[in-house]
Order: sequence, then C-alpha cells, then structure tokens
Amino acid sequence: MVYYISFILIGIGIYGFLTQKNLFKHLISLTIIDTAINIFIISLGYISGEEAPIYSKYTPIANFVDPLPQALVLTAIVIGVGILALGVSLLIKVYEKYGTLDVEEIVAKEGK
Repeated sequence: MVYYISFILIGIGIYGFLTQKNLFKHLISLTIIDTAINIFIISLGYISGEEAPIYSKYTPIANFVDPLPQALVLTAIVIGVGILALGVSLLIKVYEKYGTLDVEEIVAKEGK
C-alpha cells in the first residue's frame, strides 16, 4: 500500500514539474518527488513484526529491522533541505532580476 502512495506522489510531482510554468511550483514538485522517494526507500527497509534497530540486552539482534534505509533517508532529508534552501535563494535572485517566476516571461525578457 505504501508503495502505491509513493508512486502516486512521484506521478504528482512529475505532472506538476511538466505542466507548471512557475519556477516556484517546479521547486515544490521536485520536493514532492524527493519526499516520495524517501517514503519508498523507508518502505523497502520495513519488515513487519520486527523491532526497531535499538540494541538492548533483552532484544536479540536477529529481530531488528535493517537500519541502513533509515540512515540513507535521514541523510537524504538533510541534503533535500539544503537543496531546497539553495533553490529558494536562486528563485529570489531570478525574481529580483526579471520581476517574475514565469518561465515564458523570463524567456521573452531574455530574448529582447
């Protein structure tokens, strides 16, 4: 079920990226795709009925869920936030230069 949700979110992100003309909406669409991929990776690492990967003397090691996807997604979240901040700062500079975030208007102004 979670796989379907992540695939639907990826589809929504791709649709938004391909159909919108506003650069801010492109950035939001890329963020949706990033979140969907993180959900998909976490769902791949989940094993039903297993324990969280926290070691204690009462939990045998064989009953742990694989912690590697969780670590990868945590790293991906941090990188995604950094890329989102960089993208917003670039959008601010584009808006200051052209006065708009519409791709067609930017291309028309650049062509003059």
